[in-house]
Amino acid sequence: MKTFNFALAPERLWQAINPWTFYQQGSQIGFVNIDLGSTPAPETEQTILDEVGSYGRQIGRIGDALEVLLKHVPLENLSQEEQDALVVLKGQLAEIRQIKERQGRKQSQDRSESR
Repeated sequence: MKTFNFALAPERLWQAINPWTFYQQGSQIGFVNIDLGSTPAPETEQTILDEVGSYGRQIGRIGDALEVLLKHVPLENLSQEEQDALVVLKGQLAEIRQIKERQGRKQSQDRSESR
């Protein structure tokens, strides 16, 4: 079975610990900041994130749409390498669906317990 590696943080992660320098870092706004890279249109990107959805939500919707296409498009003429890539993708989408279901149950239980 192939393993899937996923990094939650960049390889080089730096955080100011000295409280005297928290506000002297320029781009350091809070205790934890995530830099997703540069963009030629940061205002547009921020508007998309605010009005359309987070990167995770956008990727999730792309995954949902891909699952629909995979169910309806003939795939028998694909090479083995192409089929393998789709198997990996389908596996990841299934894992994501399971996590969402598990989190959905947990969140609904938390809401009902707090009443």
